[in-house]
Amino acid sequence: MEFEHLLHGGDYNPEQWLDCPEVLREDVELMKKAHVNCVTLGVFSWAVLEPSEGEYRLEWLEKIIDTLYENGISTVLATPSGAMPHWLTTRYPEAMQVRGDGGRNLPGRRHNFCYTSVKMREKARQMDGKLAQMAAKHPGIRMWHISNEMGGNFSDSACHCEQCQQAFRQWLKEKYGTLQELNRAWWTVFWSHVYTDWNQIHSPVPHGECLLHGLNLDWHRFVTHQMTDFLKWEIASVREYSTLPVTTNFMFFFQPLDYFKMQKELDVISWDSYPAWHKRKDEVPVAVKTAAFHSMMRSMKKAPFMLMESVPSAVNWRGNNPLKRPGMHMLSSMQAVAHGSNTVQYFQWRKGRGAFEKFHGAVLDHKNGADTRTFRDVTGVGERLGRLDALIRRSCNRPSVAMVFDWENWWALGDATGPRQDLDYQKTFLRHYRAFWEAGIDVDIIDMDGEMDGYALVAAPLNYMYKKGYAEKVERYVDGGGMYVTTCWSGIVGESDLCFTGEHPLRKVLGIRQEEIDAPSEEFKNHVVYGGCVYPTGGLCEVVHAETAQVLGCYGEDFYRGMPAVTENRYGKGTACYLAAEFGQTFLNVFYGECLNRVGIENPLRAKLPYGVTVSERKGETDFLFVQNYKEETVEAVCTGEYAEADTGKEWQGKIVLEPFECKVLVRKESNHNGTDGKERVAK
Repeated sequence: MEFEHLLHGGDYNPEQWLDCPEVLREDVELMKKAHVNCVTLGVFSWAVLEPSEGEYRLEWLEKIIDTLYENGISTVLATPSGAMPHWLTTRYPEAMQVRGDGGRNLPGRRHNFCYTSVKMREKARQMDGKLAQMAAKHPGIRMWHISNEMGGNFSDSACHCEQCQQAFRQWLKEKYGTLQELNRAWWTVFWSHVYTDWNQIHSPVPHGECLLHGLNLDWHRFVTHQMTDFLKWEIASVREYSTLPVTTNFMFFFQPLDYFKMQKELDVISWDSYPAWHKRKDEVPVAVKTAAFHSMMRSMKKAPFMLMESVPSAVNWRGNNPLKRPGMHMLSSMQAVAHGSNTVQYFQWRKGRGAFEKFHGAVLDHKNGADTRTFRDVTGVGERLGRLDALIRRSCNRPSVAMVFDWENWWALGDATGPRQDLDYQKTFLRHYRAFWEAGIDVDIIDMDGEMDGYALVAAPLNYMYKKGYAEKVERYVDGGGMYVTTCWSGIVGESDLCFTGEHPLRKVLGIRQEEIDAPSEEFKNHVVYGGCVYPTGGLCEVVHAETAQVLGCYGEDFYRGMPAVTENRYGKGTACYLAAEFGQTFLNVFYGECLNRVGIENPLRAKLPYGVTVSERKGETDFLFVQNYKEETVEAVCTGEYAEADTGKEWQGKIVLEPFECKVLVRKESNHNGTDGKERVAK
């Protein structure tokens, strides 16, 4: 999808104010004042759009879209399936989700419908078709927003009704062909749970079968498949009449659904970002986590994405909900742009008066109109996006480093009952990602199906499962000259969660042989000697033997003292490194810093960054550097070369001064792709 402008706006819910026309008039005027150029409409409007079955009232929506368009504000139009009207749930109770305990949900909340339900699909298609007929002839509608945060609000995002059980069994038949093959893949001879009839298979539930890891894994896959199928159903419903691009809003690292699978159906990726800023004085862990989410969303299409929702002040659903400190709204918004977003959008425009989200942050509060710090912060972001619009919207991040994060690996790892019960895939991944973030290096995030070609370095921490063909892909990558880094507890099981027998699938590439793995308690903590320094290990210490690999670091304690803990192996034209132990941040920063040096990658400022400062680079006709300070104090960042601020023209040489929570957007004066002076690309 080509973005005509950097979009600024957010969720707008005029259906809550239809009896207050003065509010709606004020909204338009204040949107223009805040430099809003796009809003999302209709997310939770089904009961107003179709107050009773077959009675459609779209006139109010079309009138609002008209008014917005006349005032230079375009619309992202949502299908309203995220929240069902009561007439639907009353007349068609079979459309409601069934929990794992067998009980059918009562009406209410959101996402409370069965994604398999024929009746739900029929009603959604009818509603979507009416909207699409309107959208097909309206120039003010920019794109489709399909449903809302699919799978949210319920713990496993799944429905366990009989329709879903039958669909699951059919999906398994298509995958395995025979019960014999399914029993082999799931290792059902364990505890004598061999299936002899397809109808014996049921989704994993606490009061039934839930310890067959193959069953659990395939159920996760099926839930994603069924969610994706419903997404495709809605997309097909609007595309009967409208060819506009489609998106749906993802949610962070949302474990129940494999976003790498779902994204294939979308024209552009969007997601909802709600970082827990100001939970602690040190904002770096939150900044790292949020940066990783942005990186993943960009990486799915290798293209600019949409920040679909963010909060301009405070959310209402955490234990405590601090306000954003001065500067943080701008920094948080620019962080998204720095990682490839071409939008900054909010939930929501105006606070509602009642119900669950009445205290959720919004651009406008209940009383003060434009005379608030929040409104001024939002206006500032809109003004800045306007200055940067023509410069950066056709640029995007093009990292030379990739990291592997795979949902199926995540699911399988969560089931593993050894060596530790507290292994956390996401936290481990983020520690490794943070090493690059602190070094100011952009990273693409791929799953095991993603391509590695074109990256100088690929890191795959805690890669417990190897999908079919993955080991061969890694071997080709390393043989062709890439650097591959992986860790302990990797390459343990295949894609049906059966343990590999014989040798490790990458034994020759890694040049090591795994023997056993220790999970020491606090009283038996170990350390590793690496590069003449001592680094503590975490909760895993794998005992390995170097075969062709060079030993770079050894254990310092216990019966495996002196055995390899850090290795590298030359294979073909490339190198494979293995971290046999779980390490803390200090080691990872040092280790990956050395890896980056070896493959010739440095951050765009070509300098060591102070703690709390990072840099991201969007490449295009001109390269743009986003230098971000996540400390609530002024810092100086050393730089090599001369730079000018893209939106102000201010010049820097040798150092860059960053105010608390500031992001500067810089162009490098001496090295533009077109050979022109950087000042020619600076907004006036």
